[in-house]
Amino acid sequence: MSKRLNLLVFSGDYDKALAALILANGAKEMNMDVTMFFAFWGLLILRDPAKYTTEDKSFFEKVFGVFTPKRTEALSLSKMNMGGVGQKMLRKMMKEKKKPMLTDFLNGARKKDIKFYGCKLSQEVMGFKKDELIPEVEIIEVDEYLKDALQSDIQLFI
Repeated sequence: MSKRLNLLVFSGDYDKALAALILANGAKEMNMDVTMFFAFWGLLILRDPAKYTTEDKSFFEKVFGVFTPKRTEALSLSKMNMGGVGQKMLRKMMKEKKKPMLTDFLNGARKKDIKFYGCKLSQEVMGFKKDELIPEVEIIEVDEYLKDALQSDIQLFI
């Protein structure tokens, strides 16, 4: 029986998303089963930039949609963001050192069949439609996440 890693991704910060996806990809390469549960700001990581819509949304949901990043490479840093300059500096440093970008780690996780779960309550409150997220995301209730977490050998909150 293989080991299991469960990540609860609550943050939508670039650096924290990067850490979560590096861990997920690394665990999968070690033949671990990996599940990632995205709640609230973490859902920003899973947005499909080509599928943003304002259709059938409340005023506040539209405002949220407009003022939140629509693609992973647009997420801000948790520290030293400096109006986006810090994030650009980090990305430039990663490119100079020939390191993968956040989008690369996300796409790697998608190809490795890492399980992506979105928190139903978070998705509804934040006004994201299921169709606005990458197709691999399954929207689940918190009790389903907790059952998965109980079966995991490692649980991390990012």
